[in-house]
Amino acid sequence: MITRADVEDFLYAEADILDAWKYDEWLALFEPGARFEIPTTDWTGASPHASGSFVCDDWDLLKARVKRLKSRKAHAENPASRTHRLVSNVRLHPQEDPALLRVTAAFVVHRARDGEFDPYVGRYDHLLVTEGGDLRFRLRRAVLGHEFLSAGSRLSFIL
Repeated sequence: MITRADVEDFLYAEADILDAWKYDEWLALFEPGARFEIPTTDWTGASPHASGSFVCDDWDLLKARVKRLKSRKAHAENPASRTHRLVSNVRLHPQEDPALLRVTAAFVVHRARDGEFDPYVGRYDHLLVTEGGDLRFRLRRAVLGHEFLSAGSRLSFIL
C-alpha cells in the first residue's frame, strides 16, 4: 500500500531532479502516454483545451520539451535558471481504481535568472499510477496561484 510518506518522497525526489536539470531522470518518472499541463491563471477547472493553458503536452510533446531543454535550442534557458522548489501539504485522494492515486500538494518554485528573482506559487494536482510499489505520473498538472504573470515572466523551465 502506498502511503503519504511514499508520495512525499516521490515528489521531493522529483523536485531535486528538476532543480538539478536532470531531465532524462525526470521523464523516467512518467508512464508512457502521460500528460503534463500548466493551465492559464484564469483556469476554472474545465478542460485545458477549452480554457487555455501555458503547457498542455501529450506524451510526444513532453518528450520533445525534454529534448529541447537539454539542447542549446532552449535559448530562454541557456544558461539554465537556478531554481529551488518547496513542496508541502501533500494530500492523497484514492480513486476507484486502486492502481490510480490523485495527489494534491502546494508548491513554491523560486527562480533566479538574469539578475531577477521570481517566486512561482500554486498547487499540484497529479494523477499517479501505482504498479508494484513504484509511482509514475499519468498526469502532472501545476496550477499557478497567481492572478496573472507579470511582464517578463517566462515559463521556460519546468514548474
